[in-house]
Amino acid sequence: MGSKWRKALSCLSVPRTADDSPPYARRSSDAAMRSRSASPAASGGNFSMPKTPTPSSSGLLLPKHGTKSSKRTCAICLNNMKPGQGHAIFTAECSHSFHFHCIASNVKHGNQICPICRAEWKELPFHNPSDHSRERARIPIGMFHQIFMPAEPNVFDDDERVDNLPEITERGLLHKDDADGHPVRAIDVKTYPEVSAVSRLASHNNFTILIHLKVLTSRRNNFGANEANLPPISQNSRAPVDLVTVLDTSGSMAGTKLALLKRAMGFVIQNLGPCDRLSVITFSSTAQRLFPLCRMTDTGRQEAIQAVNCLTSNGGTNIADGLRKGAKVMTDRKWKNPVGGMILLSDGQDTYNLSSQGGPHSRSEYQSLVPSTGLLIPVHAFGFGEDHDASLMHYISENSGGTFSFIEAEDVIQDAFAQCIGGLLSVVVQELQVEFECAHPRLQLGSIKAGSYKTSLMPDSRLGSIGVGDLYAEEERDFLVTVDIPVDASCEEMPLLKWRLTGSETGSEQPEAMEEARSAAERGNLGNAVNILKSCREALLETVSAQSGDQLCAALAAELKEMQERMANQRVYESSGRAYVLSGLSSHMWQRATARGDSTNFTSLVQAYQTQSMVDMVTRSQTLCLGSSTPKPSARPARSQTMCLGSSSPQPSVRPALSFSARPQPR
Repeated sequence: MGSKWRKALSCLSVPRTADDSPPYARRSSDAAMRSRSASPAASGGNFSMPKTPTPSSSGLLLPKHGTKSSKRTCAICLNNMKPGQGHAIFTAECSHSFHFHCIASNVKHGNQICPICRAEWKELPFHNPSDHSRERARIPIGMFHQIFMPAEPNVFDDDERVDNLPEITERGLLHKDDADGHPVRAIDVKTYPEVSAVSRLASHNNFTILIHLKVLTSRRNNFGANEANLPPISQNSRAPVDLVTVLDTSGSMAGTKLALLKRAMGFVIQNLGPCDRLSVITFSSTAQRLFPLCRMTDTGRQEAIQAVNCLTSNGGTNIADGLRKGAKVMTDRKWKNPVGGMILLSDGQDTYNLSSQGGPHSRSEYQSLVPSTGLLIPVHAFGFGEDHDASLMHYISENSGGTFSFIEAEDVIQDAFAQCIGGLLSVVVQELQVEFECAHPRLQLGSIKAGSYKTSLMPDSRLGSIGVGDLYAEEERDFLVTVDIPVDASCEEMPLLKWRLTGSETGSEQPEAMEEARSAAERGNLGNAVNILKSCREALLETVSAQSGDQLCAALAAELKEMQERMANQRVYESSGRAYVLSGLSSHMWQRATARGDSTNFTSLVQAYQTQSMVDMVTRSQTLCLGSSTPKPSARPARSQTMCLGSSSPQPSVRPALSFSARPQPR
């Protein structure tokens, strides 16, 4: 097992950059890299991921090359080590020797163990950067990060320049995908009335209309390095992304948690494209930026992998400081990719900025943790394990337009990240606004139900709008609008709504019941909370859609049952119930997939809103890590401007269960 682990880690090894070693050493290192890339594990530019992470937070290992690792050969540059050739030789306490400039450069990038025998060194070789005489020295392990961690600038405007940004079609929301090059609308909008016809001799208040949006795209997304068995992916199929990950490296992350986090981050780095940019922030007692926003070219990926694999865990948990620093990276950047997002992961409570630990706090306390400049981009928060502050993570995501995921089982962290970036790497519509108005002069709008999305209704109740924001490829949204229909015997058919979309290209009652049940549970009334969920589930199962086998109804019923079980007693609710319910609310209120329980498992019933891009990315994650070949879900059929009462709209098809985004059938 040990040799397999070393082999897997060696595939993640990162060569020195041009500034780290003299030309002759670089040529030898390049040759070594070419020999490794010729092996099956390194073909296609992919990084091999370990199947079972060990509870170790050590850095990367360099491969052992048989006879090349003898005392006469430097195991790093593979050149001979002979006394008297003008190169200093470093011999560690484990008795293995290397060229001094090779091992010093290796140590500079965070490796503190022997590349050959994995012995942890107590003394490290380094070049003193302020000493131009190149005097050699050894330093204790404890001083390593103080010496080599560069000072952060006051303004984070040192991000790498972005080039060749794709053209964005303002306000048109059009593709040019058809055979003749004619514009094709990027979003399909359909409206479904509560019923197809009503009596014209009576008024009808709160008549419900379902507005259904679906992003249309036949183009696949560029997920960075391609895997074997997956088709080639176009470079120009999506907008480039600026991604900032804010990662908890406090003492509670030690061992397996940190090893799993490194593996998950390796997957993220591997699947970002050369036009995407990544910055990594870590926080424990304080926060630090590992590196600025850098493009994930081959060199950028290697450097990012190396930085992530040098993470160690210690100290307390200062979520607020990490969040502030992550927001600062985004607000100070000199260049901007069209899409931006943040990933926040923590396994604990903020031990520096909250008055007490355990349980939810007031909104004012949570507000104090959010940067004063506000969160200008969505923060997708991940609660890792049972000890995180679910209420805080949900508050941060909810107030930034992001989602909250509950990673209950530690080993699904990579799948949860995969689902998230599968969406971020498929944004095709940005800043979408749905505007609608009454088509008949005597009609008035009653209400707009859009979950967490911002809505507006003009004082005359004739105009309304919904701020949808960014949409991923193949995502769908459902909104409910009610209108008051007066008596009008003069016409056979009355037009109801007119709509239009503005932006740029690149529900149901169950969420309300979940929120009501959560509020009861937070008051300590778990019995009432369970009864609310039970009544909602029973009513759902009695609907025509549920009895006809609607997949979304089945998923909602399974989720409501799971929530009831997680409210069995106060201990269960505190450990996992609160986080599970909040993650479910985040998913339904934004109509976007989140990870909770076993939702990333293809056999799970609790699945909703997952797009094909997300499915592809999770499949890629599970195939790489588990060595299994999960069958790809089948393609999903599409559904059917002014809507008129008395007209009939075709019923939308129910999509297969494996699509994870079955929608209700309007009736």
